[in-house]
Amino acid sequence: MTVLLYRLLLSFFAAFALARTLARDGAGAARKRLSPGPAPEGRFVWLHGASNGELASVQPLLERLVAARPDLRWLVTSNTETGVTLADSWGLPGVEARLAPLDLRRPTARLMRDWQVCAHITLESELWPNRFVTCPGPVLLLGARMTEGTARTWGRFPRLARTVLSHVTLAAAQDSGSAERLIALGLPPSAGGPVTDLKAFFTAPLPPDDSALDAAFPVARTWLAASTHDGDDTIVLSAHALCLKQIPDLRLILAPRHARRAESIAAEAAQMGLTTARRSLGEAPGTAQVYIADTMGEMPLWYARAGRVFIGGTLSDRGGHTPYEPAAYGAALLHGPDTRNFAAAYTRLATAGASLEIHDAEGLAQALLSLDTPDAQQAAGDKATAALRQDTSLDSLATALLNHLPRP
Repeated sequence: MTVLLYRLLLSFFAAFALARTLARDGAGAARKRLSPGPAPEGRFVWLHGASNGELASVQPLLERLVAARPDLRWLVTSNTETGVTLADSWGLPGVEARLAPLDLRRPTARLMRDWQVCAHITLESELWPNRFVTCPGPVLLLGARMTEGTARTWGRFPRLARTVLSHVTLAAAQDSGSAERLIALGLPPSAGGPVTDLKAFFTAPLPPDDSALDAAFPVARTWLAASTHDGDDTIVLSAHALCLKQIPDLRLILAPRHARRAESIAAEAAQMGLTTARRSLGEAPGTAQVYIADTMGEMPLWYARAGRVFIGGTLSDRGGHTPYEPAAYGAALLHGPDTRNFAAAYTRLATAGASLEIHDAEGLAQALLSLDTPDAQQAAGDKATAALRQDTSLDSLATALLNHLPRP
């Protein structure tokens, strides 16, 4: 596949995406997918992250870059409205947060021109061909993630992969495997940067005060199933039912990756005889055995109230989600065997004996019961925090990026 063919195919699919957005969210939302709107004065660095997790991990780095280069302005885009809200909440000078436009040729070229984009920084796995080939300045990849599966997909289109990656000036890969796969796909070896997982720089934000939640969820008596998928939930609910036989007051906060699944999760819980309450419906936790946190952008609330965290996507062939966020809150970590999305991080945890790998409901229940005391939870959390400490410093990464940004 060539860039031209990619553009033709994307134009076809974009028409359906825009029609769906128009029908669901209205004309205003559809316009945002084509343009971020009028540009303020100044030269902009365009920084893009998929959603809250990616943007939260880059905030400490962006603060350093903004302070070091006050002559530049920053366009921060996200694929989700909650990501835009998060970036807005930072209140950083010179930063404009917008919904990311679709990767269409003309809207991308218009954005580059109107916003005077002088560099493009993209996070993790957000590799968008039109942005890379259209950017008039350096293209920088931060925490670049290229899993074996994603590499196989790109490998089916070698010409497109080589063309896109040839425009990259610096790639700080998330792990050595990603770095090797990027080079195999066409990244110039000279563009290789320090191996850096941005999520290791994540600093746990203080959640809003909420005395009702504090009372409902004592940390030592609460566990969180974070970002679960279909395939995780049955095991999570079954394990909780087993634990309740020994610890009747144990509380479970279940935060599905996709909030639309909340109704089916509640139905499955009811079939197991578990009582539930749903955050999105305004239902108070009360004495519900399972609290379904089916809202967006509130994960800090739940991480801060759980002494034990099961990491979703690790039992459901999804590759697993980040261990860095729950570790930043000092929680004891539990996960399934499928951790390929963050293989290096989970390897470090395993080497240090800093997490518990489980395979079924019985194993999860046993692991939860083994971590039932505050001391056990704190000891496990401390080990996880130490194991995931980043080798690359934030200052050295900022220096590497600043060396590649256009000068005044």
